[in-house]
Amino acid sequence: MTDASFDPRAAIDARVDSPGREGLTGTAPSDRYASSADPEDLSVAPDFRPASVQPAWRQDFPIDWPQDHYVARRDFTKFMILTSAAFTAGQLWIAAQNWWRKRRAPSPVTRITTVDEIAVGGVQVFRYPSEHDACVLVRVGPAEWVAYSQKCTHLSCAVIPMPAEGVLHCPCHEGRFDLATGRPIAGPPRRPLPRITLEVRGRDVFATGVERRTS
Repeated sequence: MTDASFDPRAAIDARVDSPGREGLTGTAPSDRYASSADPEDLSVAPDFRPASVQPAWRQDFPIDWPQDHYVARRDFTKFMILTSAAFTAGQLWIAAQNWWRKRRAPSPVTRITTVDEIAVGGVQVFRYPSEHDACVLVRVGPAEWVAYSQKCTHLSCAVIPMPAEGVLHCPCHEGRFDLATGRPIAGPPRRPLPRITLEVRGRDVFATGVERRTS
């Protein structure tokens, strides 16, 4: 005896190209199909307990493929955030240093020597801007003078002017700086020597400031 309420059209879907059925075979309705978990995607803990009661280290060292990808993305995001924060902090530090330099009191004006005391090619050591800062003055021409901090920018060894060769030599690690510019030309130093700005007033030579450069 046939059940009068049975409708074969509700149990059979003859068209395999109906919505939700593309790529499937057979005649079962599309709502009869449910996605199943890939056994390689979700694994069972060795103690068979649910994930909610597993120790915290299982979250940091997952053995499931989707969870492992989630942790990898999370760690990458943390790395990008920390890198961006460090870069931003560095930029703010540089801006703060520039602002502080502009707000500081002007450098002192200190007399070093007279034009008659040093011949062309002559050298004189002096202290500027404080008694703890050794500097070196070189007369490279009749009306041309250069002065730099005497501390090598590598490991602070004292540099020695060599006017005949046009360099300042650091004997500790064979570093060399160009006498005209103070920029490194050999050895381990990578930053130029701080330049002492000069001014000739009458027959006197004065130090008027310090230029700290990075390149």
